Amino acid sequence: MTAKTHRFVSVFGMVSLAALGVVIVFQAKLRAQQRGSHTIYYVHGRIYTNDPAHPWAEAMAVSDGKISCIGKMDHVLLDCGGSQEGVETVQLREQFVMPGFNDAHVHLGGAGADLLAVPLTGVPSAEELQKRVADAVAQHKEGEWITGGGWDHTLWLEKRFPNRQQLDAVAPKNPVILTHISGHVAVANSLALKSAEIDKNTPNPPGGEIEHDAFGEPTGMLKEYAAMSLVTVRIPDPPIDRRRRGIEMVLENLAKNGVTSVQDFSNWEDFQVYKQLKDDGKLTVRITEWLPFNTPLNDSQNMRAQGGTTDPWLKTGALKAFTDGAMGSRTAAMLEPYSDDPSTSGILTNDPVKLREMAIARDKAGFQLAFHAIGDRANRVALDVFESVAKANGPRDRRDRIEHAQLVAPQDFVRFAKLNVIASMQPSHQTTDMRWAEDRVGRERIKGAYAWATMQKNGVRLAFGTDYPVEPISPFRGLYACVTRERPEGGPKNGWEPQEKIPLQDCIRAYTSGAAYAQFEEGKKGELKAGEYADFIILSNDLTKIPPAQYTKTQVLRTVVGGRTVFQSLY
Repeated sequence: MTAKTHRFVSVFGMVSLAALGVVIVFQAKLRAQQRGSHTIYYVHGRIYTNDPAHPWAEAMAVSDGKISCIGKMDHVLLDCGGSQEGVETVQLREQFVMPGFNDAHVHLGGAGADLLAVPLTGVPSAEELQKRVADAVAQHKEGEWITGGGWDHTLWLEKRFPNRQQLDAVAPKNPVILTHISGHVAVANSLALKSAEIDKNTPNPPGGEIEHDAFGEPTGMLKEYAAMSLVTVRIPDPPIDRRRRGIEMVLENLAKNGVTSVQDFSNWEDFQVYKQLKDDGKLTVRITEWLPFNTPLNDSQNMRAQGGTTDPWLKTGALKAFTDGAMGSRTAAMLEPYSDDPSTSGILTNDPVKLREMAIARDKAGFQLAFHAIGDRANRVALDVFESVAKANGPRDRRDRIEHAQLVAPQDFVRFAKLNVIASMQPSHQTTDMRWAEDRVGRERIKGAYAWATMQKNGVRLAFGTDYPVEPISPFRGLYACVTRERPEGGPKNGWEPQEKIPLQDCIRAYTSGAAYAQFEEGKKGELKAGEYADFIILSNDLTKIPPAQYTKTQVLRTVVGGRTVFQSLY
């Protein structure tokens, strides 16, 4: 997803606070709460530490936002002062406790904007899309922009992209742009195209495509950020209070899904809202914010200085670049043409030579690099760039990352390990994409797709996330996909490309300590150990004892970040 367009992608799985199963979300006043040395003892639990040396504990003590003691009951009560009078004690009653999830790839600002835009996730047809746009028109003044996203043409009977005429029919006096679920293509109506001065003579921008019909007229479909941004830059920025309202709703969703840390790529204006929330004591998740790779280096350095790199709650991190698009829209860059459309091999969104030059300069300035790469050609380009960077600037602990790594050529898996490149992947993408992925690339190439087990066998470090709001924020959905490679309703039998399943403990590790390693925070979070952040969740089910089909039915009973409860269910 792109920094500018992802704000139009619709959100999955949001549950209203007024819905059944009422919950309480605590937006703790963190500054006030972190004063003093109050200690809380969590006892009589089944605590999964994620520490291979000591995987289970019965109790733990939390003080000053960190775990001060953990282990057997007698150790915590006798050696750590848990038996003293007047201390606060939480009786876990054998409930399952584990580290909070660290989502390695999200777009919080886009998710917040989506909550306030036209919701198109799961629309079953182009006609339903038109109806929802018509409903939005009735609530807007003439000339006001209408935005939305989440539509997925692969769910429709005809499986064709929508066009501007369909939008014009229901929104003739409002500019409209609606983004695909992938975030890599969008459809705009005639007024939106006119605002961007796009007509039959407009050339394709580098790294993007303006689709044309048989008569040479634009269809309304814009492919990749370079093309979509011609329109999206015309949309007025939302007022700060509206932006904040959407982000606050997103933070509630993260807390109730057990997400305690995220690695985010949003607009800089969103980062300013996060800072405002932190200053107000209302930030309930740890955020590491990526910066746009294509921004001039001096500007990136200024943003890094302004945002900081050390605050445990909010800081800047990697530079995010794009090498290609998405497989669903056939804009992911492939080494060979698409099996179901031989006329295209996708789009490289950055010139490889220029990308290499820019990467060498940014690495020299000390930035970690995170490259979006989905197709096998894009992954090879990213690996080539990382190899060139290491040769140019010499060895250091870079932890460069490829985001998604959905389709990798067989000979390139070993290069991930050789170059110490982290595979930052999203298991739930496989759940969604299995409906059409093999059609896109054929029986042989699909063997290198969503290949978590192959990555591990080659010694590649995994960091898992969701790409929220492209996929629901729920980590349990990702765990289910990781372990079973089946659809949510079950099947195919034994899983899709079952050789790529990995065990539950490895899936959890990728979502916690693996994600922490990917942001240089191993030893600080991702495990429940003395000295690490007290970021943990209490669940309704013991994940290690239930069948995978029950993962997505598991409820978060409590979410604790920095020792403070930020979410608690009434049940």
